[in-house]
Amino acid sequence: MKLKHLALILLILSIASIFIGVKDIKPWDIFKLSQDQLEVLFISRFPRLISIIIAGVSMGVVGLIMQQLSRNKFVSPTTGGTDDSARLGILVSLTLFTSATPMQKMLVAFVFALAGTFVFMKILDKVKYKDAIFIPLVGLMFGNIVTSFSTFFAYKYDLIQSLSSWLQGNFALTMKGRYELLYISIPVVIIAYLYANRFTIAGMGEEFSVNLGLNYRQVVNIGLVIIALVSSVVMLTVGTIPFLGLIIPNIVTMYQGDNLKRNLPHTALLGAVFVLFCDILGRVIIYPFEIPIGLTVGVIGSGIFLYLLMRRKAYDA
Repeated sequence: MKLKHLALILLILSIASIFIGVKDIKPWDIFKLSQDQLEVLFISRFPRLISIIIAGVSMGVVGLIMQQLSRNKFVSPTTGGTDDSARLGILVSLTLFTSATPMQKMLVAFVFALAGTFVFMKILDKVKYKDAIFIPLVGLMFGNIVTSFSTFFAYKYDLIQSLSSWLQGNFALTMKGRYELLYISIPVVIIAYLYANRFTIAGMGEEFSVNLGLNYRQVVNIGLVIIALVSSVVMLTVGTIPFLGLIIPNIVTMYQGDNLKRNLPHTALLGAVFVLFCDILGRVIIYPFEIPIGLTVGVIGSGIFLYLLMRRKAYDA
C-alpha cells in the first residue's frame, strides 16, 4: 500500500469522524453552522480527531522503534512492560502529589516508563533463549508483576477506580484543554525519524554497531527515552491502546521490508488510520452510545496478533 493511498484513507475517515456523533452535524451544514454546532466542532470533534491522529502516529512509531532495538517483532510498549510501568507512575503521582499538574504527572509516568523499559531491555540481554515468541511472554510476565504492584497500592490508597480509568483508552472525554499534552509527541516523532538509520544499525547488535562507529548505548538510550515519553503522554491523555505498537509495525514490514526509515511514514499513517477506524467503529456500533477505543482496538488487535503468531509458527515449521 502506497503512502498516497493511506493519506487518502486517513482524509476520508477524518472527514467522517467530524460528522459522527450524538450532536447532529451534516456535511451540508458546514456553511451555516449554529453557535452550538461550532462549539461542538471546536471544543470536541476537532480536538478528538487531532488526538486520535497523534496517538495513532506516535504509538505506531514507538512500537516500530522498540521492535528494532529489541530485535523482536512481538515486542511493543504493551508486551514490554512500558505501559504497565507508566500506569504505576501515574498511580504514584496521584498518591504522592494529589495536586499535581498534568505535566508533573507526565514526568513521573515518564520516569517510571523509562525505568520499566530499561529493566525489560536488561532482561533481554540476560535471556539466552531468544525465541521470537518467548521474549514477549517474558515482557508480559514482567508487566503483570508491575501491574500487581499498581493494583496493590490502588487498593491500599482507594485509587482502584482511578487506576481502572487508565486501563482502557477512551477518546470520549477528549476535548479542548484536555488533550494538548499530546503535542509533545510531535517533535519526539520527528527526532525518531532523524535517528531512524541509527536505530536500524543498533538493531543489528552492539558488536556490529560499534564496528561501524556507532555509539550503541547512546542510540539505544535515545530510543528508550522516545518510547517511554510517547507511551506516558498517550496513556495520561487517552489511556492504554493495546496492541497498536505491535500490530501496525508488523503489518508494514510484511509489505515494506525491514528498512526502518522507509517504514516510519507508512507506520505513522497506518497507525492513525487504524485508530481512527476503530474509533469510528466504536461510535456507530451501539449509537448513540460509544465503545471505548481500548476495547475496539483490543478486540481487533488481539485477533491480528493471534494471526501473526500463527503465521510465524507456520513459517517456522
